[in-house]
Parts: sequence; C-alpha cells; structure tokens
Amino acid sequence: MATVDECRQALERLAAKLDGNADEVARKVDLDRRLACHIKDLDATFRARLAGGRLTDITEGDDPDAKIRLTASSGDLIALVDGELPFASAWATGRVSVQANMFDLLKLRKLL
Repeated sequence: MATVDECRQALERLAAKLDGNADEVARKVDLDRRLACHIKDLDATFRARLAGGRLTDITEGDDPDAKIRLTASSGDLIALVDGELPFASAWATGRVSVQANMFDLLKLRKLL
C-alpha cells in the first residue's frame, strides 16, 4: 500500500506527462472537466481539472461536481501512472473504475 503523498506524487507525474504532450492530448481529448480520483485503500480523494490537454489544480479532497471519477487502490494508481499496469486490463478486471458520461469516456479512450 502506498501513502497519500505517494499518490499525490503519482498524479503530479501524470500531470507532467500530459503537460509534455499537451497539444497532442488536447487534439485527442478536447475536454474541460473537473475530475476526482478516489484511492479506496487510503479512503483519500484528490480533485483536479483536465483542460487544454493538461491536468491542473491537483488538491486533496473530493469534488462532488466532478464529471469524471476514477477509483483505484493506491498501488494500482501508481502502477497505472508509471506504465506498469495497462489501463484496459485494470478496468476489465475491476481494479480501476471510471465514472463519466459516454461522450467523455469515448474521448478519454483515445488517451490509452
């Protein structure tokens, strides 16, 4: 099990990866959405904004108005961000869940 700080660092690494390819990400996923990431084994939640191909404003705490919700264990979140766990298999086996409207899910799928 990872710590809350390690999960925050993983989300910041993800933000840096997206930032490094922001133009390409924005072309694939042209969204401006608030999101929440719940870490179930730590009972912690982070909120952020996905806009312009970037993940910004990462802070601890839930966002009840988030349009995209990701739920994972701390270890799975870190493995996903570090490329050690393929998202498709994690989602198919229930290790990761994503709640969003169908339009957003189709857009997010382009990032995989």
